[in-house]
Amino acid sequence: MPLIGWRRVLNKAMVIPQRYVLGIMGLFALGNSFTMRVCLSMTITQMVLHTGSTEHIVGETCPDPANVAVSNATAVKAPVLFTGRDRYDWDEATQGFLLSAFYYGYVITHLPGGLLAEKFGGKWTVGIGLLLTSVATVLTPFAVTVGGATGLFIIRVIEGFGEGPVTPAFVLLLARWVPPSERSRFGAMIFGGAQVGNVFGPYISGILLSNGGDWANVFYVFGGLGIIWFVFWVFLCYSTPNTHPYISDEEREYLNNTVAATGLNKKLDPVPFKALLRSAPLWVLVMAAIGHDWGYFTMITDLPKYFSDVLKFNIKETGLMSALPYIAMYVTSFIFASICDLCVKKKWHSITTGRKIYTTVSSSIPALFIILASYSGCNRAEAVGLFIASMAFMGGFYSSVKINAMDISPNYAGTCSAFVNGIAAISGIITPYLVGLLTPDQTIGQWRIAFWTVFIVLVGTNVVYLIWGSGEPQWWDDVDKYGYPPNWKHGPLKKRAVDGEKKIVYPKHDHSPVSND
Repeated sequence: MPLIGWRRVLNKAMVIPQRYVLGIMGLFALGNSFTMRVCLSMTITQMVLHTGSTEHIVGETCPDPANVAVSNATAVKAPVLFTGRDRYDWDEATQGFLLSAFYYGYVITHLPGGLLAEKFGGKWTVGIGLLLTSVATVLTPFAVTVGGATGLFIIRVIEGFGEGPVTPAFVLLLARWVPPSERSRFGAMIFGGAQVGNVFGPYISGILLSNGGDWANVFYVFGGLGIIWFVFWVFLCYSTPNTHPYISDEEREYLNNTVAATGLNKKLDPVPFKALLRSAPLWVLVMAAIGHDWGYFTMITDLPKYFSDVLKFNIKETGLMSALPYIAMYVTSFIFASICDLCVKKKWHSITTGRKIYTTVSSSIPALFIILASYSGCNRAEAVGLFIASMAFMGGFYSSVKINAMDISPNYAGTCSAFVNGIAAISGIITPYLVGLLTPDQTIGQWRIAFWTVFIVLVGTNVVYLIWGSGEPQWWDDVDKYGYPPNWKHGPLKKRAVDGEKKIVYPKHDHSPVSND
């Protein structure tokens, strides 16, 4: 049968809307990308040497339940089962530096990734990026064997290179595929995949590492799954509804009528960097993202070390305890998203109000629970419960900061998301190294200082967003539609601009532009 014939058959056979296929594949993409990102947080506890004896100081360090028969004055760690693979003498600062390596590459490729997605489409930007990360993950044990800490640092930077474009490309895909009234749910579906990765990454790693398991197997499993995902992605997903070969006519028409991005049907003008870099709502969004990422990256990178080195969970328990907070975050992300979408659809509150509500839910409330957890001492059940509560409220992130870029700029969502997430991801470089410096002895008091730092950043950036944040399209996203603001003195954003553009009127309580037509 000719190719066009197959396309007609598939077109009629499609029962599941293709935007949901994209959502499901996006869920798997983000899930696997985060297993590859966070698996080092577990494996590094088994890659380093644990030698000598550790003095247990009452009130400052927690006793190891595995050594209850040993004197309280000197607790010797239980024997470590070696698998024949080398262990490395890396101190806490070095481990923090290695845990931050991923984000050096991740930050650098965000903006180029957003630009590539807008030029060549989100499909290939996401696909090739995650394929690069998957191959690098599979090669991680080889890199460590050959180069030690240097080899691990380099291969982790390469993994970050691959994942950097993923978030901005997915934001662009959502802007091209999802109507505004469905964005919170799709944002939770796709970006909530991060929590799937945060759940299964530590949990499966704990199983693979228990009983002396080879730490290399963790990298082989998650890298291999990423390569398998890429094969399905190539055949099932496309950059826009209008380039999809077997989307139903009804869904294509529906999306063309409801999706706001003009790039859906025509070639976009060059990115209006002149206006974008002067946009207050965009810079406020950057601040909110920095705050969230500071807390979030501290949790996903260092929480396994806190459970293992401070609360003294064994490696299998550490995997389970590290997974529980993200199960809660994944569940609540859908609850918050459904409530937010319902309220916007019913016009009970504006998009801007919704973004501010859930930014507060995902920033200030988690900050409070993190501080309470730091004061729970060696009460393991209480600490785990408070960390679970903290991450549960972080689920509001996917109804606020994560999708806000497509609110303020549906046409240039890829670039804006790259700009926001790229700058915010610098937190991933700073926090692991900072935590390593602040906790050289892994005492409760040292970790409490680290958690107070998280509290200050989360709450401070939340306040900034509450005052100046916006959920409305900005004038520079579509000059043909909105025109130029009266105070614009920096020249036209595109060559074909003429003197007869529309004038802009700003409502009293909103800084977004509205045409006076």
